Amino acid sequence: MFVIIVGGGRVGSHLATLLLELGHKVRLVDSRAAVLEKLHREIPTESIHAGDPLNPDILGDAGAGEAQVLVMATPDDATNLAVGFLAKKKYNVPRVIGRVNNPKYAWLFNPSMGIDVALDQADILARLIEEEMSLGDMMPLLKLRRGEFMLVEEKVPANAQAIGIMIKDLKLPENCVIAGIIRDGEVIVPRGITALHADDEVLAVVDRSAAENLSALFKPPAAC
Repeated sequence: MFVIIVGGGRVGSHLATLLLELGHKVRLVDSRAAVLEKLHREIPTESIHAGDPLNPDILGDAGAGEAQVLVMATPDDATNLAVGFLAKKKYNVPRVIGRVNNPKYAWLFNPSMGIDVALDQADILARLIEEEMSLGDMMPLLKLRRGEFMLVEEKVPANAQAIGIMIKDLKLPENCVIAGIIRDGEVIVPRGITALHADDEVLAVVDRSAAENLSALFKPPAAC
């Protein structure tokens, strides 16, 4: 995947490093001399493109016409909006992601402005806290399909209703697939006849509703 990152500060440089380690092609665009000097000590020179990202020619020279993703990671919302609009309208970049620095401007980061995904750090933190609280002991590990599905992990307590029941006999909710079981440090590929044991760590792919229903299966029976 070819990703252009605009803004070489801590967020942009860290993102570039991670993407390069994963084998993606990256171009990081910045015009600040001090930032560029620092970047040359952190990432390969061929991944650094010096210039003003608000200049259409600079974005074009960086490869905006071929990029699959463009990320605006500068600390200035006006710059992020302008670059995102330019990337989408002039270069038709398929996926434009914008960093929102001031939450009161988040409403501007929308598809009509060329922004496909807005990353509002305050909003993300609030949602993570809400999700962690609402799912109880279930831990979200990975979001899939733009957050519609997620990979979760939950440990089966000693008095759970599901203990001793084969997976094929569990009343699993729709949109729920048990992908793996970690038992005594070993990974078990689940089959229909696999029964759950106490202290199993269950990995499942679920949507939001299925996550809540799956969590209920791991609770102890209701007291009479």
